[in-house]
Amino acid sequence: MRIFKINGTQVTEHDALAPMAAPGACEHGYLWLSLTRDEFRTSLAQVQDVLQSLCNTHLVDLHVSDLQNDQLPSRYDYTSQYDLLVFRRLAASNGHPPGTDEPAAPKAGPTVLRRVDTRPVGFALFDRVLLSVHPKDGAVRDAFASKLLAAAAPGERGGVAAPALDVRAVSARIPASPADLMLRVVNHIVDAYLDLRRELTRQLDHWQSELIDPKSRFTNWGALMDARQSLHHLDEICEDQRACIQDWIDALETLPGPTGATAQREHELVMIRSRDVLEHIERVVHHVRRLEQNAETAVQMHFSVQSHRANDIMRVLTALTAVFLPLNLIAGIFGMNFEFIPLIHKADGFWIAMGSMGAIAVALVVIFWRKRYLARTR
Repeated sequence: MRIFKINGTQVTEHDALAPMAAPGACEHGYLWLSLTRDEFRTSLAQVQDVLQSLCNTHLVDLHVSDLQNDQLPSRYDYTSQYDLLVFRRLAASNGHPPGTDEPAAPKAGPTVLRRVDTRPVGFALFDRVLLSVHPKDGAVRDAFASKLLAAAAPGERGGVAAPALDVRAVSARIPASPADLMLRVVNHIVDAYLDLRRELTRQLDHWQSELIDPKSRFTNWGALMDARQSLHHLDEICEDQRACIQDWIDALETLPGPTGATAQREHELVMIRSRDVLEHIERVVHHVRRLEQNAETAVQMHFSVQSHRANDIMRVLTALTAVFLPLNLIAGIFGMNFEFIPLIHKADGFWIAMGSMGAIAVALVVIFWRKRYLARTR
């Protein structure tokens, strides 16, 4: 469990959950309560007490079940007091089947295919509290928390304290509201999908070069089929994510406009960041679908090349058979069991027959070569 209090340009991490339930704990700034799914189950009563004290409400039982569910797809829901958003992220560890935390037999094929495995991250967004429920590893939470603390800390350079940072620059790196913080975490999740698509592109490009090369014998069909299934699964995940963020944007647009310059600016920043996240997801969806089409096209081109090569072989064999057909006819005629056959009793009859057969064969080869029956297309 990690608890952060964010007030302007200051980020403070707390160890205990109980002091956060005190009145006035969230009077200035807001809180980020970040728990793993197991910690959320064991600390549910304390979390509900904190939410009741700070927000005068608590989580609905169905939403509690959603946050505890490890197989829930990306979705968005809301109440009059808070919003609920579930967003699936890539699993940090490989070899775990979806929906479980237990290791399983590793997938066959390239390592990149093992990364197409997701876990849900749940967010309960209140006015001054953000509750996030993460998988067991909490990799996304820890990575973003490190960035958040580094943005707020002045740091040191070469053992010497760095000069004071511009307050405006620090405030731009620190989320101004719980909604801004949630969207930044979601954007961090989407960036992992953007990195994954680059690895999938390199792998599929390598397979395409092998499939199109007529000299190579592609045998990794199992891994290619797994890649197509993984891309289809990734497409479904991204579609759910896009629908989730679109529902969130639609809900923001239906809310009445805030009053005051500061509130209006925060609302506009949240809308801009929401549309930016949606645009990133659409980029992933577009690229995944293009990869699916490329994989399908590569397979079709492979079989087309193989079919074309087989046609070339059959054409050459047919032309050679046509060359030897008249030769077989001549040999069959002189092999008939008759006593009186022309040239059969002459001393030079054998050489005359062989010369005729050779001349016929050469003439047919020249004719077929001129007609490109014996030429192999590239």
